Amino acid sequence: MNRRPTLLAALTLTAAAALTLSACGSDDSPSSDEDKIAGADTGGEPSASPSSPAPSTAGDGRPEINLPSDLKLVFEETETGDPVKDAVLADNAERMRAVDAAIAGTDPKGEALGFYNTGKALEAAVSWVAQFEKANATLTGEARYFERRVTLKGKTSAVLTFCADESKGFSKDKKTGEIAKTPVTKNSYVLYNTRLDKNADGVWQTSQIISTRGAAQCQP
Repeated sequence: MNRRPTLLAALTLTAAAALTLSACGSDDSPSSDEDKIAGADTGGEPSASPSSPAPSTAGDGRPEINLPSDLKLVFEETETGDPVKDAVLADNAERMRAVDAAIAGTDPKGEALGFYNTGKALEAAVSWVAQFEKANATLTGEARYFERRVTLKGKTSAVLTFCADESKGFSKDKKTGEIAKTPVTKNSYVLYNTRLDKNADGVWQTSQIISTRGAAQCQP
């Protein structure tokens, strides 16, 4: 999708991927439609980026994240036996939920968005939320995250790779409630490569995230 007549049309075309597309960002440029920066605009007029939400400074107090009843995120491999890796997995899951909560309107101030994101991942997430707002669209259905693997890079940095099954996730028009359903293809499955950095409050914030749509290792 190199040209986009309208934003809503783009959301319709990528409906099966919408749940995970909402949660990505990277400093790399996409090389093809199969290897995209989810959350980055791929054509048309650039949308205005809102001010990034300020990260929470609540110490151990974490923002409560609620999703609409018709939106479900499923995370596999939540426990490794290593408490540090488990913390990385937990904060990654909350990060994904935070972006979708911002899109769905259950976190209108973006408190959780700023709490679990930093750097380029935060910039991309904020921009993508704004595009959904501009299109008056939200999310519905289910996304499943699996094959979640953590590699620690010192005491405050980690790399997390995981797959996403977006075959049951769709975009929905806020006004009409119309759901844009699309057929399941290989591009309904996405490989993610992310970097997380532990901040002073002990939160593993996502700082970079790159997606590869249709990756062979994520196919059923």
